[in-house]
Amino acid sequence: MKLNLRWQILLAVVCLSLVLSLLSFQVQTANLCTQTVPASGGIFVEGVVGLPRQINPLLSDPNPVDQELVSLIFDGLTRYDATGRLVPNLAESWQVSDDGLTVQFTLRDDAHWQDGEPVTAADVAFSYGLLQDEAFPAPANVRALWQAVTIRTDGDWSVSFDLPSAYAPFLETTTRGLIPAHLFDGMSPAQVVTAAFNQAPVGTGPFMVEDASWTRTGRLHLLPNPSYWQQGIQLDALEFRFFADEEALLAAYQAGELQAINRVYPAILAELAASPDVRLFTTTQPRFTEIIFNVWPDAGSPVAEFELRAGLAYGLDRQQVIDEAMMGQAFPLDGPYLPTSWAYRSVPAPFSHQPVSATVSLNESSYNILPDGAATRQNEAGAPLQLRLLFIADSEQAAVAAAIARQWETLGVQVEPLGLARDEYHQALVDRAFDVAVVTVTPAGDPDLYDFWSQEAIIRGQNYSGWNNRRASEALETARQTWDPAVRAEEYDRFQRLFASELPALTLFQHSYTYAISAGVNEVSIGRIDSPRERYETMPQWFFLYRDVTVICPEETPG
Repeated sequence: MKLNLRWQILLAVVCLSLVLSLLSFQVQTANLCTQTVPASGGIFVEGVVGLPRQINPLLSDPNPVDQELVSLIFDGLTRYDATGRLVPNLAESWQVSDDGLTVQFTLRDDAHWQDGEPVTAADVAFSYGLLQDEAFPAPANVRALWQAVTIRTDGDWSVSFDLPSAYAPFLETTTRGLIPAHLFDGMSPAQVVTAAFNQAPVGTGPFMVEDASWTRTGRLHLLPNPSYWQQGIQLDALEFRFFADEEALLAAYQAGELQAINRVYPAILAELAASPDVRLFTTTQPRFTEIIFNVWPDAGSPVAEFELRAGLAYGLDRQQVIDEAMMGQAFPLDGPYLPTSWAYRSVPAPFSHQPVSATVSLNESSYNILPDGAATRQNEAGAPLQLRLLFIADSEQAAVAAAIARQWETLGVQVEPLGLARDEYHQALVDRAFDVAVVTVTPAGDPDLYDFWSQEAIIRGQNYSGWNNRRASEALETARQTWDPAVRAEEYDRFQRLFASELPALTLFQHSYTYAISAGVNEVSIGRIDSPRERYETMPQWFFLYRDVTVICPEETPG
């Protein structure tokens, strides 16, 4: 019995050895092939005009470079999705009380800071609580909003905001990034402003700041946050280099020092596009330019007449303005909302370029006299049609204003260019010391325009046009006081109809955004970019180099 068992074991060992030998022989004699695959590694270098100052989402408002970096490093409770709707981010969910006065957020229990600490309600209360403090340099409108809100925490994962009245646009404020309370323990608001954190911050977003050495070198290294890029990423790091102007930026790219330019300015577009190794990705950005008409009766502007405004609108070829002033880098736009807003109403442009209609409307205005041989229209009293066109000097608005003036002068309008420094420009808007003003708008994600076009905003807001329409004001007020999205949509639709029919402003175009990247970076695909981080959504597939690996050749299929 024992002898038979030994023979059985020996036989099994011999058979197993034969099988392994056979398999080894097959592998050794199989055809081997070389396959080219992406090679990991490398630092992706991107050039930026400007310098960071404070990489902190509570302090970044004044500086576009800070805003861009904050978008890559920090997250808020909520964010906007591709349809323009708010969705949870660091929050798991939220609910609004029946009376509309309390918004309660439940936080994700799996969210962590880049130092490994959990994100808790204490971080929310600390971050937004700073914006309430008079000693903290928050923008005045932001501080005023938060000072009216009571913040309450209930454990680690729940935070509530008590509002003085129902206010649907409040949710917009929760998109602002949070900062980690545990890294500011014992600091006063003034100390937060000067903290070393603002040069080497810790966030929750897709990228992490390596260290604060950028303040000496001018090169900011961002490392991929492994908690965000769970599928992995092939590049080692993202490096930002900062330049004084677009000419220096272009020179660095042409010298091969950069793989990308974060924003291609019109002044360098043509020369950059001529580079053989560059790829340009152009999309819309959430910014538009419009002209507003001073219709406030006390201002005594000629454009208070609707017929005159209509004639000016019909007589303006917006595509020509885009081509001349923006080098074609913009898209015609109608109405006060961007197409990405859920409140946007797509209708035929009521005041598209129609030269015949322009002449008819101007002839119906009080400036209906154009003497033979004269270049300027006049009214019955002999006063010429002269308009002050306000814009910010030394900006792209200057080119826009010049293009508008050239077209209107062919209609018999004498345009007086009024280019001012930024502070003087804003004061002229407040004083209504203009007839027409070029205005560039970066709208909030929420479609609330009460502070811009309501009757109250004429005195205490930014209704610089002085448009005084009770029904439009009521629509905006109702929309901000209800949480029901269907009701809000109806009210915004009503507002847009009134806005289009009375023409207090004419939207010209939506700005475009062009991102340049070297052809040496492989597998780059970029879609619509509404925030800086969106251009890196496909970054896990990006790589610089290839490497060869040896693999078993696939078997040929018999013919």
